[in-house]
Amino acid sequence: MSMAQTIEQLSADAEDTALAPIVWASVLGTVIEWYDFLIYGTAAALIFNKLFFPTLDPLAGTLAAFGSYAVGFVARPLGGAIFGHFGDKLGRKAMLTVTMIVMGVGTFLIGCLPTYSQIGILAPVLLVVLRLLQGIGVGGEWGGAVLMVIEHAPKDKRGLYGSLVQVGFPAGVAGSTATFLLLSLLPEADFISWGWRLPFLLSAILVAVGLFVRLKLAETPVFSRMKAHETVARLPLAELFAKQRKPLLISIGLKISEVAWVYVMTVFAIVYATGQLGLSKTLILDAILAAALLELVTIPLFGWMSDKIGRRTMYIGGAILSAICAFAIFALLETKNPVIIIISMAVVVSLTHAVMFAPQAAFLPELFGTRTRYSGASLGCQVSAAISGGMAPIIATGLLGWSGRTWPISLYLVGLALITLGSALASTETNKLDL
Repeated sequence: MSMAQTIEQLSADAEDTALAPIVWASVLGTVIEWYDFLIYGTAAALIFNKLFFPTLDPLAGTLAAFGSYAVGFVARPLGGAIFGHFGDKLGRKAMLTVTMIVMGVGTFLIGCLPTYSQIGILAPVLLVVLRLLQGIGVGGEWGGAVLMVIEHAPKDKRGLYGSLVQVGFPAGVAGSTATFLLLSLLPEADFISWGWRLPFLLSAILVAVGLFVRLKLAETPVFSRMKAHETVARLPLAELFAKQRKPLLISIGLKISEVAWVYVMTVFAIVYATGQLGLSKTLILDAILAAALLELVTIPLFGWMSDKIGRRTMYIGGAILSAICAFAIFALLETKNPVIIIISMAVVVSLTHAVMFAPQAAFLPELFGTRTRYSGASLGCQVSAAISGGMAPIIATGLLGWSGRTWPISLYLVGLALITLGSALASTETNKLDL
């Protein structure tokens, strides 16, 4: 069943007949936001070390490129705090529009940047500033997008509907990876000279389309009722830290494993496969694309399952699977067999990422009350992304450089899986709660 058919079928059964356009707008906007955020990671792995950090040796240049990549993750909690605060005070809809503009401007300007050879040290400085802007935008985007959907959705289908918003991530991965695959057909000199800029410049068109769709959305009924009864929190962040510290800590721990896995598999894997194993850039990009396409199916499936068997159960299973896969994936990559690599990458990403990422759109917001839901869900997600997601490629590259082996990376991934497992065990089931 296609994505369009899925949403139309869900709409037919929904309590709110306006839900299908809301889902479409949230999914489309999230696809665009993640495309913008993720093309940077692919570019960092492929070209930014040469263009913006050329005075460093290859390993140091790669680490520096990944460092600039990680800056976006460091900025994500700031975006979550800013837009979470105003999302809980002013509403979900307005913040979605602002976050898309912030992200779009940052991405487009990266495509316009002069390189180190043209303006020297100012080039990497500007690159980092624009990456910060990207991080602030995506940090506020996710919470608003998922709340627009799950606060409209029927109680027994929040996991499924929320997971459709999560589909924006693999769709963004697929879009960014496919774009660079096409550009890999260019002569190397053309790709280095101007070809790498095209994915960033394309963002301007995508953002214009996304804004057109999102401006038509209505505010969620949950927030509208709270506003009508004048029970909106005056200081949502202060209330969150004063009264809901435990769910905030649990939400951080719940995300910490899957977010590391997905960036190890989609960013670090490019460097490892091409540099350490001598595999072609096209092969590893094909494998990442296959993983993203499989998640277009598995994410809605796991979201639906979380409505049936519970979010907590999905997380416990996902954490255990992640620990098991931590050693297996590198052994499979080391076979250098293209078929094995593509299949194993696709399956492992779904087992370590999609199993937990799918129910996350419902689970994290369900841990918080309406007055602080945007702030709590956003900060839980984005603090974890800063700690684990942005640092994962750097840590993995550093561990590989230190040991020359992959077992330290596997132990690192096992440790993160144990943190998520502990957080899941400390949480309560939320799939039957009334928002």
